[in-house]
Amino acid sequence: MRNALVFGLVAIAAVTLPGCGTDGGPAATPVPTSATAAGTGTVPRDGSPKSGDATADAALTVTDIRLGSHPGFDRVVYTLGGTGTPGWRVEYTGSAVQDGSGRQVEVAGDSILEVRILGSAYPFDSDVPAYSGPDPVTDPNVPGITGVYESLVFEGTTQSFIGVDADRPAFAVTTSSNPTRLVVDIATG
Repeated sequence: MRNALVFGLVAIAAVTLPGCGTDGGPAATPVPTSATAAGTGTVPRDGSPKSGDATADAALTVTDIRLGSHPGFDRVVYTLGGTGTPGWRVEYTGSAVQDGSGRQVEVAGDSILEVRILGSAYPFDSDVPAYSGPDPVTDPNVPGITGVYESLVFEGTTQSFIGVDADRPAFAVTTSSNPTRLVVDIATG
């Protein structure tokens, strides 16, 4: 049984890891593809809005955003530092409008998936350095996602937009711990 499990994990890694490289330009860190990776690992089948509640002690700051490609779906992972477990509201929107300022965010792609991470905190409140990588986050090995835009906190919510190169495909949202992550899987094909 143990040998079968090890063989299965090696086979999964051999199939999925080649798609995690970059072309040398600024891009997101590859998403781990092991049995302990966040998310369900199954192809999403529903494109309706999704939501979940944050824990009462949640004070989280986005510290990293990564992209990955898997058979049948692409993945966006928001790594979070701080305390508690995030909540979320994720749904498609016709335009990307920034909370607070009302500023229009130009998002490439056929669809815009708005991600709101509940239980968020400003870096000076969570004592965690905020994500400081590229905006938008892109990866040429994940062409179904045109970019992950903005990652701004306003009134306890981090707002982000995912540009999708398809017409409102199905998606799933999950959380994981050690480290805390919010995972958005988007169906491809």
